[in-house]
Amino acid sequence: MSPKQMYITVAKYLASTELAIALFIAICLAAIPGSFTESKAIYSSPPFVGLIGLFALNLLCCTLRRWKTLAKSTLILHGGVLLTLAGCIVTSFGYVATVNIYEGSSVDQVYRWDREQDVPLGMELAVKRINREFYPVPVRVGVLRGNEKFALFTLRTGESFKLGDYRVAAGAFDPAGLNLNLTVYRQGRVMGTADTSGMNNLPADFPYEFKLVSYQSPILKRCWIDLHLSDKDKTLAAGTAEVNGPFRWQGLYFYNTLTGSDENGRPFAGIQIVRDPGRPYVFSGFAVMGLGAIFAFFRRFYGCK
Repeated sequence: MSPKQMYITVAKYLASTELAIALFIAICLAAIPGSFTESKAIYSSPPFVGLIGLFALNLLCCTLRRWKTLAKSTLILHGGVLLTLAGCIVTSFGYVATVNIYEGSSVDQVYRWDREQDVPLGMELAVKRINREFYPVPVRVGVLRGNEKFALFTLRTGESFKLGDYRVAAGAFDPAGLNLNLTVYRQGRVMGTADTSGMNNLPADFPYEFKLVSYQSPILKRCWIDLHLSDKDKTLAAGTAEVNGPFRWQGLYFYNTLTGSDENGRPFAGIQIVRDPGRPYVFSGFAVMGLGAIFAFFRRFYGCK
């Protein structure tokens, strides 16, 4: 067989439907372990990435070989699939890392799941504050005047009660510290704030104190953390992160995956750091495929070319 004939044979095989079906089945079989074990390492392994690359090559050869006979909508769909597959390959060069950080502290190492070891992050990652917002909850607030009980009010956080010439609004409730924040108004103007632990910035002649008598366990509405990135005391970036709202910086995505406290009651936050360089290509590929699908629809039902 001459080199030219060998080239034609190889080109036909690379563009064949048989190869496409075989590669598709191989990719599906290779993805099964990752689906059951929830391990992402399989998807960035050289064999799996190689299968994706061969599938992309097969589609590219098929497209080039049938360029003049394929409808424009089909060419657009092929282009979208190729762009998505390219994004999948580029994504394999990214990583997922996790770390738990105590509130008010920082770390410079994270655990990379693809390498299964701790690696330097290249910067300091600090959790400045863990913020929680709860749904309104019923509370009972006792009012003291001097050392004597003066009144008892039952209300929900976000509501207020009248106390002589004052109006007192119940604000945020911290179930961990069993502390309720209160804002005191007089004639519609804020006089100051107080809490049920005894702390306040009210005038010295304010005659009342507040105590939390009882409460209903609140339901968490939202949790987010304040992050700070630095390098040798130089601030690089700062922002907030939560479960579905990551903090983004230079291609890195910082997710808040959990919050909790250790056996000593010290709060910490779990951070997942994702680097996904193929993300823009994958989403662009989806957009192109969607455009191709629209063109195919009009071509099929309205006879557009």
